[in-house]
Amino acid sequence: MIDNNIKNLIIDFGGVLIDLDRRRCLDNFTKLGLPDVEVMLNEYHQQDFFLQHEQGVISSAAFRDEIRKRIGRQVSDRQIDDAWNSFLVGIPAYKLDCLLKLRTRYVVYLLSNTNAIHWQWACRHAFRYKGFRAEDFFEHIYLSYEMKLAKPDPAIFRQVLDETGIAPAQTLFIDDSIANCRTAEALGIRTYTPKAGEDWSHLFEAP
Repeated sequence: MIDNNIKNLIIDFGGVLIDLDRRRCLDNFTKLGLPDVEVMLNEYHQQDFFLQHEQGVISSAAFRDEIRKRIGRQVSDRQIDDAWNSFLVGIPAYKLDCLLKLRTRYVVYLLSNTNAIHWQWACRHAFRYKGFRAEDFFEHIYLSYEMKLAKPDPAIFRQVLDETGIAPAQTLFIDDSIANCRTAEALGIRTYTPKAGEDWSHLFEAP
């Protein structure tokens, strides 16, 4: 149970809200013929051109072209997107209900290391619930590829704090990466690191 000083929540997307299947994604890219994909798709942080896409350094078109170049043969945008989006499973309904309840008590923000291809899929599929859209679950959505920054860089947290004006001591950050949480803590933000698949709504239950 969090204390009454917390007024704001900053919530991660991958692994905290949406369930992930890294193995399925790796297998699908391997079937397409992409080499070294296991190295580039770390559990918590992407590498190489995957990271560049996540940081908004390269466009989705350039990302797909780089995959085709490394595969060494022509594959369609659809094939690439389907393999990439197979990383995403879905957001359990109880977590979406939880977000709606939390919005009545806290100012809720999303802060995610993600890319345009994943986010577009999530908006079409994962957040479509009871007539709501992604933007209905949050006060504001902060995405790495739009900000040209990625966690655990302190700059991404400072930008959120500066733009929102929220007090770090009154803010709880929920993220499944210890490195991300450590950076947030260094800036005075309270943190919680849920385990894979955890129902973290217990944090908000009355004692």
